[in-house]
Amino acid sequence: MNKTEKIVFAGGCFWCTEAVYQNVNGVKSVVSGYTGGQIKNPAYREVCLGITGHAEGVLVTYDPLLVSLEVLLQLFFKTHDPTTLDRQGHDVGSQYRSAIFWTTESQKKEVLKFIEHLNTSHTHQDPIVTQVAPLEIFYPAEDDHQNYFNDHKEQPYCQFVIQPKVNKVNTEFTRYLKPSGSNGK
Repeated sequence: MNKTEKIVFAGGCFWCTEAVYQNVNGVKSVVSGYTGGQIKNPAYREVCLGITGHAEGVLVTYDPLLVSLEVLLQLFFKTHDPTTLDRQGHDVGSQYRSAIFWTTESQKKEVLKFIEHLNTSHTHQDPIVTQVAPLEIFYPAEDDHQNYFNDHKEQPYCQFVIQPKVNKVNTEFTRYLKPSGSNGK
């Protein structure tokens, strides 16, 4: 029986982050939702207004025998800007912050070590501001926010914001992708 682990990545809009991880071999599921806030069961509109303290993120369930946390971290830090506080592109507010919510102490250690390496190697021009915190509770987003990119590829936001991130993954992380024809959900 395969052992799976869970971790939440918040890299701005959850539609983007969801699309980044859906086709990675070893990723069993990706659920868009909210975490890190103060109220129970927040709704999308409340989170978008920035009044709940939640970040938009994705709960990634993965098999560490098939994909390492290091690869998942590489994807995360290559597909959003971890140096801008509470901002990703035109999306501004704490709900769009860069954050990782870990579920095990070993994940926490690996995430902190990875960020330290990025900072000391000056991979980014500015320091990493990604929040690292334990996952306390994750609220799945409403159904119309799940599998958003795959269901709405014709939408301008999907074409101009999400598609370039997916293209980057498809180009730079080819060896980590599910075989062609696999379901990207």
